[in-house]
Amino acid sequence: MANSKYDYVKSFEAFDGLLPHTWIVIRIDGRSFHRFADVHDFEKPNDIRALKLMNECAKGVLQDLTDIIFAYGESDEYSFVIHKNSNLYQRRSSKLVSVIVSLFTSLFVLNWAAFFPGRELQYAPSFDGRAVCYPTDLVLRDYLSWRQVDCHINNQFNTCLWKMVQAGQSRDNAYRILKGTDACYKNEMLFKEHGINYSKLPEIFRKGTYVYRKRV
Repeated sequence: MANSKYDYVKSFEAFDGLLPHTWIVIRIDGRSFHRFADVHDFEKPNDIRALKLMNECAKGVLQDLTDIIFAYGESDEYSFVIHKNSNLYQRRSSKLVSVIVSLFTSLFVLNWAAFFPGRELQYAPSFDGRAVCYPTDLVLRDYLSWRQVDCHINNQFNTCLWKMVQAGQSRDNAYRILKGTDACYKNEMLFKEHGINYSKLPEIFRKGTYVYRKRV
């Protein structure tokens, strides 16, 4: 409808371009993934198949969108770092978020059978997303450190919780016992009661996964 009388409706579209010369991070999170994990019988506290599937999806996003230079993932979330000098989609927040979320979700469905052979998807997975600008390399580094600390805290808590559940505690009671405890308490409990040295658990569980480009 170029040059039609209806062109005026485009004036209602808000331009949502992100700040120039800043690092853009698009973080996606699984929507209601506690339920998704239960319905699809994920292993607790970590299902290596699900984590590898998430990593495969992240690699696919980087292969498709070359302005993304780095990604970090843990649990049901992934953060994609777009170069500060990128002008991908005119840096429009809505465009960047919608493209990355939809691409990641499509890859999740497309690759599901390769990581969960013989187990059909019971319903469509979905992810939400947000875009945030970080002004300096230092702030970007701190953002990524924050997500990795989150990975450690959540994984240590969930490892304790599910070991207690598997030992006979109810989930609610295990949560009440662990609430407010520090890392030393959890490490000692895992070692003394379950024979687990937390620092020896796979790094993918404790620290998450990063995906990056190599110069060739």
